[in-house]
Amino acid sequence: MSMAAGSLAAVLLALSSTTSATAAGPHPSPAGSRAINGPLKVCGTQLCDGTGQAVELNGMSTHGTQWFPKCVTSKSVGALATDWRADVLRISTYVQDEGYQDDPAKFTARAQKFVDMAHARGMYAIIDWHMLDPGDPYFNLERAKTFFTAMAKKYKDHPGVLYEIANEPSGVSWSRIKSYTEKIIPVIRAQDPDSVILVGTRAWSSFGVSEDSDESEVVNNPVKASNIMYTFHFYAASHREEYLSALDRASDKLPVFVTEFGTQNYEGEGANDFAMAQKYLDLMKRKKISWVNWNYSDDHRSGAVFKKGVCDTDDTWTGTSILKEAGVWIRDRIRA
Repeated sequence: MSMAAGSLAAVLLALSSTTSATAAGPHPSPAGSRAINGPLKVCGTQLCDGTGQAVELNGMSTHGTQWFPKCVTSKSVGALATDWRADVLRISTYVQDEGYQDDPAKFTARAQKFVDMAHARGMYAIIDWHMLDPGDPYFNLERAKTFFTAMAKKYKDHPGVLYEIANEPSGVSWSRIKSYTEKIIPVIRAQDPDSVILVGTRAWSSFGVSEDSDESEVVNNPVKASNIMYTFHFYAASHREEYLSALDRASDKLPVFVTEFGTQNYEGEGANDFAMAQKYLDLMKRKKISWVNWNYSDDHRSGAVFKKGVCDTDDTWTGTSILKEAGVWIRDRIRA
């Protein structure tokens, strides 16, 4: 750990014994990354920092922590903060697929370990409840209550967390997703009354577009809670102008955070469509929509930024020689 990172860790440790209100000032961060600047909050349709200024966070998502824990190390997270200059890391705790439901204590501890790594390097952390299949969030309601109680209890006084409570709901109505949200938000708020909560939208967090709907169902029936944002996911090679237009319209009326996107098809593989992806990034930059790219691993698919085998050594994490084509592209955009 660098001296700067060590200093930040000491500051953040001290913060853990304070309230969010007293942790509102900026904090030192490692060279190259932007500091945690107090607790985030939602200001109208914008994400704002501790000073009340609209901010756009840019960063990466882990792959499933059950499959690629070797890609999330002290060195790799340090490189994300300093070499990539990211200011947010999304930690994806899969619920099924050999994940949380198989060993809740193990995967809660692992998520906390990775959140702490991000914080120690000045980055915000998104605590992602990565429900995927089944697509009905109610299937994992009791598990979600247990997980978020533990996470919110640990980070209730920390300015650097956001809670993503349902990764990609699918096959269910917006009203059912909203009902689930209204059960989970109070669980988090009982421990952490202030942090930003990210709400998944219908049809794999597409505002319903992937199931022949649109953002109007959320606009006309929003969740009645404060300090929340709605999530949108896209994969540029699959999700074309219809999806881009939905994001544009939705972000005019709702606070939106793009917690997952790729430059490939919706399975995170195949050829990259950088031109379409850049259209999204231009829109998000113009409207200060925060975003996180999928994913910071060496999975064989084209959407994983590292070449196969990079995570086996925990050796070199900086520069572009270890990156796939998509990795080079997204690193350049985060650094910019």
